[in-house]
Amino acid sequence: MCGRYAVAKESNELLTIFDVDRAGDDLPGANFNIAPTTTVPIVVETTDDDGTLVTRLEAARWGLVPSWAKDPSAGSRMFNARIESAADKPSFRQAVRKRRAIVPATGYYEWRTSAAGKQPYFIQPEDGALFSVAALYEWWRNPAAADDDPARWLLSTSIMTRPSAGALADIHDRMPVMLSEDVARTWIDPSTSGDASLLDRVLDASGAVASATAFHPVSKAVGNVANTGRELMDAIPEPDDR
Repeated sequence: MCGRYAVAKESNELLTIFDVDRAGDDLPGANFNIAPTTTVPIVVETTDDDGTLVTRLEAARWGLVPSWAKDPSAGSRMFNARIESAADKPSFRQAVRKRRAIVPATGYYEWRTSAAGKQPYFIQPEDGALFSVAALYEWWRNPAAADDDPARWLLSTSIMTRPSAGALADIHDRMPVMLSEDVARTWIDPSTSGDASLLDRVLDASGAVASATAFHPVSKAVGNVANTGRELMDAIPEPDDR
């Protein structure tokens, strides 16, 4: 968890929803079956030379590549960061301190395991809005690329997770850290110290967001990354073992 999610909004819609000041290059479109290593939209805040705070929508590879990694393949296993331990992990601790992001999500997929096998569910805000998922980001420089190569820098991200709460715990033991509106901007503000008190505040506030979710079973077709249609989010009858 979380290994698949959906963004049903185009990037131009996200610009408005998140009141973005600047849009990055090559922003991805809507995607209903996002898997690790996919390019995804993230919301970050940076400070201009004059001290102005700027909200940006950028394209990032899902799977954080630490700055010290030898190549991008290191990020293929780092698509999630546990909020309980991320601040102590070498791969994430610098990002926790000063490179935090929002990952917009229409909803996410999770698999419930039973005697009958694994059944995917789609989990989304009950009001039909977007999740603002707590995330980290990092820049990795390709040592083989020339200084004037525009591809020399790779932006990557990792979604933060927490123990599941409420009804969601019946589906899976982990869930994304969902940001409440009152802490989302604090989370991405680069002047905010990424310390234990911030993590505790975000974790506490995420419980209320998690309690306002809806979920339903979906087709097992979502398990194949080649399937990308909007219908992957559609409900199917509840399995007999439920």
